Amino acid sequence: MVLGTTSDAGKTVITTGLCRALSRRGLRVAPFKAQNMSNNSMVTADGAEIGRAQWIQAVAARSEPEAAMNPVLLKPGSDLRSHVVVMGRPAGTLDAGEFAGGRAALARAAYDAFDDLAGRYDVVVCEGAGSPAEINLRAHDYVNLGLARHASIPSVLVGDIDRGGVFAAMHGTLALLDEADQALVCGLVVNRFRGDVGLLRPGLHDVARLTHRPVLGVVPWLSGLWLDSEDSLSVRDRPAPRRGTRPLRVAVVRLPRISNFTDVDALCLEPGLDVAFTDDALDVRSADVVVVPGTRATIADLAWLRELGLADAVCEHAARGGAVLGICGGFQMLGREVSDPDGVEGDPAARAPGLGLLDVTTTFGSDKVLGTPSGTARGVPISGYEIHHGRVHVGTGEAFPGGVRSGAVVGTMWHACLEGDRFRAAWLREAAGAAGHELPDVGKTSFATAREARIDAIADAVEEHLDLDAVLRLVELGPTPGLPPVRGGLVP
Repeated sequence: MVLGTTSDAGKTVITTGLCRALSRRGLRVAPFKAQNMSNNSMVTADGAEIGRAQWIQAVAARSEPEAAMNPVLLKPGSDLRSHVVVMGRPAGTLDAGEFAGGRAALARAAYDAFDDLAGRYDVVVCEGAGSPAEINLRAHDYVNLGLARHASIPSVLVGDIDRGGVFAAMHGTLALLDEADQALVCGLVVNRFRGDVGLLRPGLHDVARLTHRPVLGVVPWLSGLWLDSEDSLSVRDRPAPRRGTRPLRVAVVRLPRISNFTDVDALCLEPGLDVAFTDDALDVRSADVVVVPGTRATIADLAWLRELGLADAVCEHAARGGAVLGICGGFQMLGREVSDPDGVEGDPAARAPGLGLLDVTTTFGSDKVLGTPSGTARGVPISGYEIHHGRVHVGTGEAFPGGVRSGAVVGTMWHACLEGDRFRAAWLREAAGAAGHELPDVGKTSFATAREARIDAIADAVEEHLDLDAVLRLVELGPTPGLPPVRGGLVP
């Protein structure tokens, strides 16, 4: 198990690197995260919904993604309520205060899924969530050390040195755990280090002495790292435009409840594009292309668009002939009306006018659509995946896979459609043409190749900077016996 001193300590990246590194050794590897809280999800080949990070980790492990790899997925619909997906299927909602009763059934589902994977694979690399030292949540934890206790899983603790305080975070995390939990934490990993590792050695020696756990490695800061993100809106790895040319400016609306924003990752790899997430109407007005991504709260986010003047900005952009792409919830917003008679998004009988750029209406229903459709658009292949409760009813307009188009305004329910290189190039040429812009280098980037290169780069760093022999001993032998507990305060 890969634990972290905090959220975003690098658990996802380290887990991904370990999946690929262990797979390279001929082992059958499966990733696992008992519970993921994210609005970035993916549909497996058999129609199950799992967290995007676990899907990517399965790709890294060269294993077929499946529901058991992320048995519980919580998709926040508000600060206090999440939609629940269990073994890839909708399972109602969960309020923030529901721990004892509501989460007991989720824990059983998670443990059963782990036991199933452990019986079919040589290695299961588990990713924790947040910090294992959230002592207010420990009694009902089944994601971090609750899971580790279930199956006596040896764990490593990852700390992010770039944010500072990594030694205090490692020592403090262990000191807050009870002795039975501490016994499962068998090593430390320092992540995102910049500079001369020699300057770090005194601290590594002392933290190993104070915690009685070895430092299994120091992973450097990986500049330009891009991996399908779970909960970050950073845009990395964007190639620079040609000297003397102005980039095509792409504004991605940063919705409050944005979901599946990885849909635009492929755009960020294209040369000649300047892709930026924004909630500023001025950015939208000055952009060449506007993308409205998915959301977990379509009606609420429509109101937000209007409050900030973004709705008018998108409509003005479209009125000038500018290209607009709406994906899933973003597509629904571009239509005439969105209604939620069953209160799927939380507000019973909610109804709101859309932006009116496409002749469609959307009605939310309790049944969720999950699928991996494919087709053609403008003579090139297009594919993606669908995850939605909204049923879109199309009136007039030109048929488009998963949706409809009207001039330069396109709406589709198909997530990840931009990952198809030929379709992305064709759409970008049209979008650039609408802006009076040329993209001479479009279509030369392979998204799939770029993703594989990034996974391999992470695995290379893990192999070079972690003691994989020590990790394999933990896999084979289990937790290190006789590890002394860490007491609060400094130990002489």
